[in-house]
Amino acid sequence: MTVTDQPTIESTERPPRQSLPGRAWALLRNTWRGLTSMRTALVLLFLLALAAIPGALLPQRNLNEQKVEQYIADRPTLGPWMDRFELFDVFSSFWFTAVYVLLFISLVGCILPRTLDHYRALRTPPVRAPRNLTRLPHHYSGLAERSPRELVDHARAQLRGWRTEVRPGPREGELALSAEKGYTRELGNLVFHLALVGLLIAIAAGKLFGYEGSVIVLANNGPGFCTTSPAVFDSFKAGNVNDGTGMTPICVRVKDFRADYLTNGQAEMFTANLAYQAGDDLRTNTWRDTRVQVNHPLRVAGDRLYLQGHGYAPTFTVTFPTGQTRTESIQWRPDDASTFLSSGVLRIDPPGGMYATDEERRKNQIAIEGLFAPTAMFHGSLLTSAFPAMNDPAVAVDIYRGDTGLDTGKPQSLFALDPEQVKQGRLAKEARVNLRPGESTTLPNGTKVTFDGAQEFVNLQVSHDPAQKWVLVSALFMMAGLLVSLLIKRRRIWVRVYPAEDTAGTVDQRRTVVEMGGLARTDQAGWGGEFDRLRARLLDEHAETTGE
Repeated sequence: MTVTDQPTIESTERPPRQSLPGRAWALLRNTWRGLTSMRTALVLLFLLALAAIPGALLPQRNLNEQKVEQYIADRPTLGPWMDRFELFDVFSSFWFTAVYVLLFISLVGCILPRTLDHYRALRTPPVRAPRNLTRLPHHYSGLAERSPRELVDHARAQLRGWRTEVRPGPREGELALSAEKGYTRELGNLVFHLALVGLLIAIAAGKLFGYEGSVIVLANNGPGFCTTSPAVFDSFKAGNVNDGTGMTPICVRVKDFRADYLTNGQAEMFTANLAYQAGDDLRTNTWRDTRVQVNHPLRVAGDRLYLQGHGYAPTFTVTFPTGQTRTESIQWRPDDASTFLSSGVLRIDPPGGMYATDEERRKNQIAIEGLFAPTAMFHGSLLTSAFPAMNDPAVAVDIYRGDTGLDTGKPQSLFALDPEQVKQGRLAKEARVNLRPGESTTLPNGTKVTFDGAQEFVNLQVSHDPAQKWVLVSALFMMAGLLVSLLIKRRRIWVRVYPAEDTAGTVDQRRTVVEMGGLARTDQAGWGGEFDRLRARLLDEHAETTGE
C-alpha cells in the first residue's frame, strides 16, 4: 500500500497590526484629505447657504427681540425647541459657526496646494509633442518649401504671448515646437478662491471688532445723542472682542425730517437733515450740516450712520390741580406700516414737592395709553388711519391715574402698560377719549390732559466695521478672477518639422514635412476655427496639404 503525499496547508501569517500612533496618524491624514478636497468645499458652501435660510425666514433676536418672543409665545410647543437649536440666533449659532469655520479650513487646504502646483507649472516648459499628432482632435500635415529651422523660427515668432519650447526630434534634422497659452485661466481661478477666503476673513474680522447701535431721535432739533457709551443706544450689539468701549465719538442732532409718499401711501423716500460733530469739531464745538437718506449714510471717522425708519411721538401736556404742568413726548410704535397707525404709552410723574409723601405722589401718577393716527379716520368712535403722512392727527387714549411703576426700577415696556398694575387696582382708568391737537379732557380729581400734536422721530443706526473696505476689495477680486477663469481658454499646439524623403528614400533638402496638432484643455466652442487661423499664420499657407 502506497501512501500518497497529503496536500499541505500553507500557514498564513497575519500582517503585523499597525501601532496606535500609526492608526491615529492615518486617520488624521485621511480626514484632512477628505476635508480639503474640492468636493467637500462645494458641499460646505451649499450647507452654508442652506443654513442661512432660517435666518432669512425666521425673526432674529439681534434684530427684533420682541418679535422673537411673540413668535415663541404663539407656538408654545415648537417655539422653545426652535430656540434651543438657536434658530432665532442663526448667524451666531454654534452650527452655523462650525460650517463657516470648516468651509474656511477646506478652502485654505484646497487652494494652497493648487497655488504651489500653479507656481511649478509656470516654471515648467511646455510638454513634449506627442508621438502621433494625427490622434489629436485637430491636426494637420503637409509639405513646405522651407527648411525645418526656418519654419520653426517663423512659427515661434508668430506665437507672441505663448510659452514655447523647441526640442530636437529622433530623426535627422527634426525639430519639434511645443507652445501653450491660457495659464491665466488657472490664475483667475486661484484669485477667485483666494478672494473668497479673504472675503470670509474680512466678514469674520468685521463681526469680531465691529459694533452696531440703534437709537431713536426726535426730529426738529430735539435732543440728539453722542456715541460715548453703549448706554445712549436703544439697542447695541458689540463684536465678540469688543466690549463697547473706545467707540468713535460722534454727536448728532436731527434738524428736520421729510417722508415722501406715493398717492397710495407707499413710502418713496425718507430724508433727514442732520447736524453732527466728530474729531476736532468736538473740541471747537463746530456743527456741520449734512443730509442722509435711505441707503445713503453719513460716513465719518470710520463709522457709518444710517437712516433706517421713522415714526411719530405724540406730545401731551398734563396740568395738575395745583396748576403745575408737565409736557412730554415719546415715540409710539407703528403697528401698521402702510398707514402708520401707532400704539404706545406715556407715563408722567407729578412735579416734586406737589405731594407731602412719596406714597401720595405715586398714587397720582398719570399714564396715557392708546392709538395715534397721523391722518385720522373715525368709524363712529373707533379710530384708524387713512394715510401715513401727518395730515390730520388724532389720538384715541385711555387715561389712568395711580402707581405706574416708575419708582420700582422694574423694566417696563415703552408701548404698553403692565396689565398686573391694572388688575391689582394700582392703576385706575379715569377717562377714554378721542382727541385732536389742542383738545383736552379733565379727570375727576381736576387733572387736565391736553393733546398738543405729535413730533416725528427717526431711527438712526451707527455701524462700525473696520473690515468693510476689505470686503469690497475681496468682492472685486472675486468678480475679476471669475471673469478671467470663464473667458480665458487653455490650449496647446505642437509643430513637428523634418526633411522630406524622395521616392528613392534619400533626404530632399528642398522640402520639409510639416505636422501640426492642437488640443484645448477645456471644452471651448470655436477652438477648431482658432486652430485653422493659427495654422494659416504659422505656416503662411505655403505648405502643400497631404492629409488632415
